[in-house]
Amino acid sequence: MSLDPIILIDPQTGSRAEILASLGFNCYRFQAQVAGQPVELLEAHPNFSSGQERPSGSGIPILFPFGGRLRGTSFCYAGRSFELAAGDGLGNAIHGFVLNRPWRVLEQSGTHVVGQFHASQDDPQVLEQWPADFCITATYTLDANRLACQITVDNPDTRPLPCGLATHAYFRLPLGTGEASLHEICVPAQRHWTLAEMLPTGQNEEDEACVTLRAGRPFAECRFDDVFTNVEQSGRPLETSITDPQSGRRLVQSFDPAFRHCVVYTPGDRKTICLEPYTALPDALNLEDQGIDTGLWTLAPGESRQVQVAISLESV
Repeated sequence: MSLDPIILIDPQTGSRAEILASLGFNCYRFQAQVAGQPVELLEAHPNFSSGQERPSGSGIPILFPFGGRLRGTSFCYAGRSFELAAGDGLGNAIHGFVLNRPWRVLEQSGTHVVGQFHASQDDPQVLEQWPADFCITATYTLDANRLACQITVDNPDTRPLPCGLATHAYFRLPLGTGEASLHEICVPAQRHWTLAEMLPTGQNEEDEACVTLRAGRPFAECRFDDVFTNVEQSGRPLETSITDPQSGRRLVQSFDPAFRHCVVYTPGDRKTICLEPYTALPDALNLEDQGIDTGLWTLAPGESRQVQVAISLESV
């Protein structure tokens, strides 16, 4: 059974975005317009809107209250134990609770939509799996060839809320009619986390991958499922980019400095790359117990955080 998408259309350019509120508030389609021609910027399974495909494998999954893997299926926090479901094929919990659940639509117009997931209201069973209640609100706004997503996280509980937020965009290549292999991938990361069984060990270094991604690495040389950190730039907000030197088009993903890490993932043999800003490392709860600064947020009762991620198509 198909799910009804929310469709945003920019009246001036005809650019278009489609969001499934009933499946994680996932924006699974963003079609920009260049000289009257559509350019699809996101990769999604052709049947994604049926609701039968993997929620984490298309569009822009929103990952919260943790992104990436959390070691195993149990953890302790503030003297309490919690049990999670394994989801990565390796016996680890992965990607949080909001990417595969229905969100409520709070507001909608032709060019913007607001969605919200409040754990105690929308799926109270989640409260058995996390130290505190949480509310996450996302607003998508389409303006010509730019799609912005503002995300607010609130702690409505009387207990502290540990959490991390990430977005997991699948970017489609090529951006024009040229070769995807020649597209240049740029990520302004200074260091690369060492992984063991797909989990950060707590060690990181500057290596050749960091240097080439900062300079612009050809897509043909990108085979990653890696976590980079110390994402820094002289300008603000931060940016990752994909440049097609043949068409002169550049896809820019900009995000707030609160996103300290970036996962780079090339899924199989698809002409797709994921550039994923993370506020906190995968397995942050366990690494924090080891004294490692992961970027984990701990929101006091009544506290909130707000960040923004935006995607735009530009000319070089």
